[in-house]
Amino acid sequence: MTKSSPLEGKLVTLIGGSGFIGSYVAQDLLERGARVRIAAREPEKAFKLKPLANLGQLQLARCNAMDSNSIEACVTGSDAVAYLIGTFEGDQQRLQADSAGVAARAAAQSGADSFVYISAIGVSPDAAAGYYSTKCDGERQVCEAFPKATIIRPSVLFGEEAGLVPMFAQMVQMMPVLPVFGADSKFQLVWVADVAAAVVKALEEPGKHGGKVFEAAGPDALSMMEIHEMIAQGQNRKRNFFPMPDMLARPFAAFPLTPINSDQLAMLESGSVASKDALQLTKLGITPRPLSLFLDRWMVRYRKHGRFGQKPAIG
Repeated sequence: MTKSSPLEGKLVTLIGGSGFIGSYVAQDLLERGARVRIAAREPEKAFKLKPLANLGQLQLARCNAMDSNSIEACVTGSDAVAYLIGTFEGDQQRLQADSAGVAARAAAQSGADSFVYISAIGVSPDAAAGYYSTKCDGERQVCEAFPKATIIRPSVLFGEEAGLVPMFAQMVQMMPVLPVFGADSKFQLVWVADVAAAVVKALEEPGKHGGKVFEAAGPDALSMMEIHEMIAQGQNRKRNFFPMPDMLARPFAAFPLTPINSDQLAMLESGSVASKDALQLTKLGITPRPLSLFLDRWMVRYRKHGRFGQKPAIG
């Protein structure tokens, strides 16, 4: 059933819309009757959304985020725009900052009513991680070009099909002994669907939420060690975890082809928790859900014998 929304019949462009966050945002928008344009390097990754759309409701556009002309062409005619690109590889300054500014200027010139930029908790111009420093510059460029833009800063995202949970779950499934990077650092993991809901809410009500910065954090502050232990318990597996010492972690992350790079290590070491004075998801009418709510169901396929295996003990 289509939900009544100010975006019904309006064209919403999602730059980077074929990714982890984008697929959830697109589903929410389609449910609200919006016309959705997925602008991405590989828009074919969004083919799975076609059965959810009515005839003519979903557009797929190939977008090169390194090319200003490509971004401008994709934004043209949009009533609302969300810039969802985030990367730990390649030209972060271009992809996370400069191109976001291009998109915001194009949205303003096109007459769009709302613009949302996905940033991150922990952004700072002086951050050790290039991910954080370029996201900070992206915020600046977006707000200069589109002053009524809404900035959403998520903590680390979790979901069943991508992100932190399946990566750790596969490692726990295969390895009896595991190092934990940033073992004591605290994270308020946030469910990707809650972040998507925040994006849609901001796009729907620019008069209420435009020009503001929101932090998207989950309800629980968990250490990285606790997160690993929860995943192992969800699989009903006994695993030995040990904190990876800094003197070993940093050269490991700097080495090519390892599962973690220097940017990701810096983020793990710094943690990701909400600021006391920041606007939170509740100000957008969203009650964030904890990781513990999902793990029992999500870990079934990682257990020995799958759904026929022993469930983890409660308590």
